Amino acid sequence: MVSVDEKQPAVGNTENLEAGDKGSNHVSYTEAQKKRIVRRIDFRIIIILGIVYCFSLIDRNNMGTASVAGMNAALGMNVANNGYSISNLVFFGLYTAIQPFATILIRFFGPRNFLGSLALLWGATVIGMGFVKTWHQLMGLRILLGLFEGGFFPGVAYLLTTWYTRYEMGRRFSYIYMLAAIASAFSGIFGYGLMQMDGTAGLAGWRWIFIMEGVITIALALVAFFLIIPFPDADAHKAFRFLNKEEVDFVIRTIDEDRGDVQLEEFTVRRFLSGGKDIKIYFLGALYGLSAVVTYALAFFLPLILRQGMGFSITESLLLTVPPYAFTFIWLYVTGWVGDRYKTRGPVIIFNCLLEIMGVILIGWSPTNASKYTGVFFCCAGASANVPIALAYQANNIRGQWKRALSSATIVIWAAIGGIAGALVFRPQDAPHYKPGLYAALTAASLTIIDTIGLMVYFKWANAKADRGEKILEESEEFRFTL
Repeated sequence: MVSVDEKQPAVGNTENLEAGDKGSNHVSYTEAQKKRIVRRIDFRIIIILGIVYCFSLIDRNNMGTASVAGMNAALGMNVANNGYSISNLVFFGLYTAIQPFATILIRFFGPRNFLGSLALLWGATVIGMGFVKTWHQLMGLRILLGLFEGGFFPGVAYLLTTWYTRYEMGRRFSYIYMLAAIASAFSGIFGYGLMQMDGTAGLAGWRWIFIMEGVITIALALVAFFLIIPFPDADAHKAFRFLNKEEVDFVIRTIDEDRGDVQLEEFTVRRFLSGGKDIKIYFLGALYGLSAVVTYALAFFLPLILRQGMGFSITESLLLTVPPYAFTFIWLYVTGWVGDRYKTRGPVIIFNCLLEIMGVILIGWSPTNASKYTGVFFCCAGASANVPIALAYQANNIRGQWKRALSSATIVIWAAIGGIAGALVFRPQDAPHYKPGLYAALTAASLTIIDTIGLMVYFKWANAKADRGEKILEESEEFRFTL
């Protein structure tokens, strides 16, 4: 953590107490002690909830793996009824509808009850998908899956913003998506391994993909239920086991020094919705949604693009999804570190968009499979890395507990809109070249650049006015926007 008064006494070390500090009520920490506190918070938020979120992505995106494993033929999905695309699309109905309420519900029920219950419910739903007889039944379960998964990530994103300062968030969001990249990298191999259970208990291999992934999700949810942490402003004596009261007070004091919004205001519908009058919330959300168009399209259709567009075998199509996401893992770390280190977001987003555009052009218009496959690396890395940066950009430029709660919900609604588009842009009838989907990806990246430049210009203008004393930003004289 940062922004600490180093003159205050270190815990358990009165030798560090200076003469002027003997009456201080605050406890301070050495750099090593601060890092240990942060590591404990990271473990409970980034690692635990990040792993559960990994399986959230696997559980919603396993349709591509199941489709090449025989699901489409078994359930009667074909070009005429467009059953595959529809089954992907309906996920986003209730997924989108629950978003505005997720950050309110997590405050009322608490992170453990809310997030743990959602994970249990969607795990059970995924198991049910392994026993469907028609694609209409699969579609119904996908609707329920959207409802249960829809509240999870906005809840996690909001919880994260209450525990970290503004320039710690970029790396933390990137760490979560690095875990997600691992999940995406190995989901193909994992699905291929589960396909080998074909015939076990009389069930096809694609059914075991759903069943086993659902079982694992439920097991993780049960473990996470006992490890999920409350908000830092909860009663330390009742809610915390991994930090003592002085350590929690230190976290609260640090965050309050960073942005001055630790104190939770009383909830009213009017106060919650009033944040929606700030138009920058929607432009920040659009950054996430436009990136989501490409990330969801790749998640749903990359195995099919490799199989039908590049002519690889079923096994090769599943295994070749691994290297691009392994590269994405590294790129997520690099961009997250750069953004926090130099306290910047917009330039990193623009660079990633250029990387994404180059990747799409290689996929669609290069002459060989080797160059097309290279384009997959660039496209995956650029689009995926922009997702956590967009989240951090939003969190850095919004102040106030309920306003950030609304903003967290809004940005994930944009992600759902992007997911709907991503589920539709690569259509079966466009195989093997999928040009409409590629044009959509190019458009999304170009609009992201335009949106980012507009936000940067506005933030620079607003900061200059605030420096001259002509404008107060986010109801705080000290607050400045992050470019």
